[in-house]
Amino acid sequence: MKVVHIEAGKHLYGGALQVVFLLRELSRVAGDEHLLVCTRGAAIAAAVRALGVRVIELPLGGDTDLGMPWRLFAVLRRERPDLVHLHSRRGADLWGALAARLAGVPVLLSRRVDNPEARPWVALKYRLYDRVVTISQGIRRVLLAEGVPAAKVVCVPSAVDTGRYRPAADAPAARAALRAEFALPDDALVVGMAAQFIARKGHQTLLDALPAVLAAQPRVRFLLFGRGPLQAGIAADIERRGLGQTVQLPGFRDDLERLLPGLDLLVHPAAMEGLGVALLQAAACALPIVAGRAGGIPEIVHDGENGYLHTPGDVPTLARQLITLLADAGLRARFGAAGRAIVEREFSIAAMVAGNRRVYGELLAAKSSTR
Repeated sequence: MKVVHIEAGKHLYGGALQVVFLLRELSRVAGDEHLLVCTRGAAIAAAVRALGVRVIELPLGGDTDLGMPWRLFAVLRRERPDLVHLHSRRGADLWGALAARLAGVPVLLSRRVDNPEARPWVALKYRLYDRVVTISQGIRRVLLAEGVPAAKVVCVPSAVDTGRYRPAADAPAARAALRAEFALPDDALVVGMAAQFIARKGHQTLLDALPAVLAAQPRVRFLLFGRGPLQAGIAADIERRGLGQTVQLPGFRDDLERLLPGLDLLVHPAAMEGLGVALLQAAACALPIVAGRAGGIPEIVHDGENGYLHTPGDVPTLARQLITLLADAGLRARFGAAGRAIVEREFSIAAMVAGNRRVYGELLAAKSSTR
């Protein structure tokens, strides 16, 4: 079996990390061949080459790049794969599917977001795919509600590397190191958030909740990791609110496995979320989580078991949940242990790889039957 994987993202987080996990395991299967087509200069290229997987870098300009399907078609015509697996948007979902259709190759799409699309567009676009793999049941429900046939949509949850993301062997040392690195008081309660600075992640909701949280827990400090188009505006709002001593924006970090175990909890007040890789990473590090009840988040955060859920935008409830967890170290420990158990049970890399391989087998069987 030969599979061409197409990932158009530029940065190595979220969905791109899932592609690395998948290719790492698939490359070990004797007799199979996998290769990655990615954006020229993308961070994923080096990570995948290190696995021994062949990489083809192309200019992939996104939805408006009208030359993209022809460049992808040229690769497919030369490589003659059995399957094409599309892993991202940014034009890969549409142009990659068209290229696969032109080449006569079965194609599947990994859908990682829960944002709705217009039904007429869905009716046209999703005819291009032989199968759609959603990373959460929440995303699957969105597609079914928009009219995509149930037989075409299968859920294979994203995975987390529980060997890399795990509780610290020396928890006091991890806490002390984090506080020293970010110049925080030794006795600070530290809340983290790891998300792109885009509207649907809920940064503004969090800032609105901070006055109540600080009134109850003046020792609390916040580290908002990530980058994005709203970062400068959020930074300005933090200063305007007089929160510069309370909230830091350290930018994007690729060493969260080292930082997360030093936090007290993770907050993620998102209004939309396909699943949330950062939530999986935090749960694997035994952190309790406070998050919006959106998309696939409830599949990771079980309300009252390993964290709390609230209606997106509900500032008073978000504040109350943060205050409750910050005030109770024992509750944080119980929630954290439960979260670790959930990811070990339901979000393993082995299960994610097996689920995708199962879909590959179904499509190849259908292709053989048609012939």
